Amino acid sequence: MNTLVIDRSTLVQSAAFVADGTVENAVVLDGLDSRSGAWAAEVLGFAAGRRIDRIVVGTGPGSFAGIRSALAFAQGYAIGSGAAVYGLTSAAALAREGEKLVVVGDSRRGRCWTAVFDGLSQKGDVVQTGEESLRDAVPPDAKVVTPDAARIGEKLKSVFGERFAGGRIPLAVDLARFFLADPSALVAEPLPVYLNKPC
Repeated sequence: MNTLVIDRSTLVQSAAFVADGTVENAVVLDGLDSRSGAWAAEVLGFAAGRRIDRIVVGTGPGSFAGIRSALAFAQGYAIGSGAAVYGLTSAAALAREGEKLVVVGDSRRGRCWTAVFDGLSQKGDVVQTGEESLRDAVPPDAKVVTPDAARIGEKLKSVFGERFAGGRIPLAVDLARFFLADPSALVAEPLPVYLNKPC
């Protein structure tokens, strides 16, 4: 099975191509404005000449516009090609084998989101918490990383000290690594990770 993987949850947009259970190629789409359509042409060029049976999209949390447009691209491509579309939380790209880890992101307005991983297994859903109760949301034996280091890195360092392992950016190649290890993590008919329920 051939799988195109896309993540646009941060300013670093990326794609990967998986063939027969192996990552064949990966690319970071440098210098693209997350609001422009140029990224779609880049992804199509990256995947040119390959049969695509499945598309996996990073569903966030993160850039709502980036995530929604990636899902729309995947669903539109699927209509014409018959490819299946799945989602996977973008935070999964930051998990590492053998590492207890909590990914903490900036929800703005004094709130954070957390995703807990034990190796390449996610423990529960992405949840939102107030900054004042952040310490309680993180198991005492877990490291902490963030895709939002520029905004909350110093705060996380002050709260978690040496347990804070710095910033990591979710990349499509790492999403591929995660679902290859745990195919059950893929979600059919994906939606963006909503931190607040839509009205």
